[in-house]
Amino acid sequence: MVLLKILAILALSFIAFQDFKERRVFWFLFPLLALLLTSIHFLYSPLTTIYFYHILLNLLAVLLVLTLVFLYTRLVQKKRFVDHSLGLGDILLFIGLAMAFPTVTFLILFTSSLFCSLIAFFALKGRSAHATIPLAGLMGLFFSMAIGYSLFFEHPSLYIF
Repeated sequence: MVLLKILAILALSFIAFQDFKERRVFWFLFPLLALLLTSIHFLYSPLTTIYFYHILLNLLAVLLVLTLVFLYTRLVQKKRFVDHSLGLGDILLFIGLAMAFPTVTFLILFTSSLFCSLIAFFALKGRSAHATIPLAGLMGLFFSMAIGYSLFFEHPSLYIF
């Protein structure tokens, strides 16, 4: 379990590093991350059916967010969705993170990571050479800290809901 969490933290950190540096992330990191996070979540789940319900609800929440952003981008801004509002790496990270936690924990961490990413972007806006938000990188750092927290502190557990 500890090894899986360390590997997930390393994958998230590498995603963050690449996103900050180049605004591009190797594609194979997302399935690797999803596999690691799914394995951790599965090992904490008391029942397989509950585990699958959590993943289904999390994916539905991500789909809802992506649909709303898509509709806003296409109908209000009249621009392309991918590479304007969100990058493909951001979308793949959302899907990978949906596998990581029970639904209540996921929704709290997901919204908190989006909010913290927005604050961090505005705080660091003048120091960046890019005009875009490194969302996958900032969210990767946030979730690596959350998983790192769960390495050292079991109470409250991120997997009880």
